[in-house]
Formats: sequence, structure tokens, C-alpha cells
Amino acid sequence: MDPLDTDIVYTGREPRTSKPGSRLNVMLILPIIGFLIVLLFIAAAVFQFDLSGMVDSLVGLLLFLFIVTIILLFWGLAPRSNNP
Repeated sequence: MDPLDTDIVYTGREPRTSKPGSRLNVMLILPIIGFLIVLLFIAAAVFQFDLSGMVDSLVGLLLFLFIVTIILLFWGLAPRSNNP
């Protein structure tokens, strides 16, 4: 009968390196859209044009962007099936 191999080899698991084509990079479009909305508000304050007709559209856009953010987080953080 052979003796049991009791020599334990500990191998550390290193975190994956970030790839330039990471799926989370798609989320960088959201701050750009937010910056454009802030510029719209600044322009409305400086040039005194009325946004009251666009309030429903802006609220709908913000709700849509919130849903898109949640979907992109789930998609971007999902485990990849083609891991080596």
C-alpha cells in the first residue's frame, strides 16, 4: 500500500488583470450623458429658457438611465464563460 501524499501545495489565486475591452467600460457612457444633462440645466439657468415642457421627458430619461445602469451592472459583472 502506497503512503498518502500529505505534501500540501498552496497556490495563490491572483485577481484577473483588467483588459482594455472589459464589459464595464461600456458604463462610461452614463457619466457622459449625465454631464450633458447638467450642461442642459446650466444653460437653462444662464440663458433663462423654460424647461417645464421637458420635465416629463427628463424624468422618463432619468428613469430609463437608472434601469440601463442596473442592467449594465449585471451584464458587466457577470462571470465570463470563456475563462481559460
